Amino acid sequence: MLPELKIAQLRHFVWVAELKGFHVAAEKAHRTQPAISLSIRDLEKKLGEGLFEKRNAKTAKTELTPFGSHFLPKAKELIAHHDRVAEDMTLLAEHKTGHLRLASVPSIASRVLPELLLQFFADTPGLHVSFFDDNSTAVLQMVENQQVDFGIAHLFHEQEHSDKTFIPIWQDQIGVVCPNNHPLAGSTELHWQTLREHRFISNGTSALLEDSDAHPLLGHSQFYVSNMISLIAMLEAGFGITTLPWYAFPKHSTTLKFIPLKTPTVIRRIGIVHLTNKSLTPPARALIDFIVASSSG
Repeated sequence: MLPELKIAQLRHFVWVAELKGFHVAAEKAHRTQPAISLSIRDLEKKLGEGLFEKRNAKTAKTELTPFGSHFLPKAKELIAHHDRVAEDMTLLAEHKTGHLRLASVPSIASRVLPELLLQFFADTPGLHVSFFDDNSTAVLQMVENQQVDFGIAHLFHEQEHSDKTFIPIWQDQIGVVCPNNHPLAGSTELHWQTLREHRFISNGTSALLEDSDAHPLLGHSQFYVSNMISLIAMLEAGFGITTLPWYAFPKHSTTLKFIPLKTPTVIRRIGIVHLTNKSLTPPARALIDFIVASSSG
């Protein structure tokens, strides 16, 4: 049976060997000299060989046996490996190292997360991050497939996702988006039936209308555009109108107008989604806590 080597005993051995004495090693370890001597004897018993030559005078320097000389670099190697692992795990527990994977809907990814992530990662230079942005359905799939630690999305039909934990953070209203020179641009609010008179372009967020009185618009749509950049380009070109949540509306647009959809009023709730039965990594848990605290402050 292999001996169980204690890191503390290895440290005592290295200190005695390097400092050439039990007394100075005891001072370094903040222990008594008898305690260090007992620690070394126990280590020698486990190894089955003596580590230090017997001394005839208390003032004589402590010298290693041939076996001790051979063991010294091995002991240092074990201590170094132990300390590296301990440091890595400590940094991971303090969310300062590791690999964090998250996914978010584009609207929150572009409008909200940059400032939050800048604050969170300011003092975590060793933490690696993989960040994905996609629509809510794709984000939920990444969560389900464990491709990411957690996602930020709207949870359609929450009652159907009993395997997930949803923490609502943000909410925004659905509105109509059209060019500034469009006939609807002068409106302050709109009824959904007014939209049927215009070319309607549906997109990934249009599913938010499914459970509202405005659901007939989805059947009225002749075009579907999934990519936000392409959608904005088509709107700016005057190709038609669409509905978008407020956070998805281009923040600094000078060519498009956002008009709240008043009838019906459709609110989107966005939050953090993760698997209920899977533990989060320390960095993921820390980031979630940070987002929740920052958003409630």
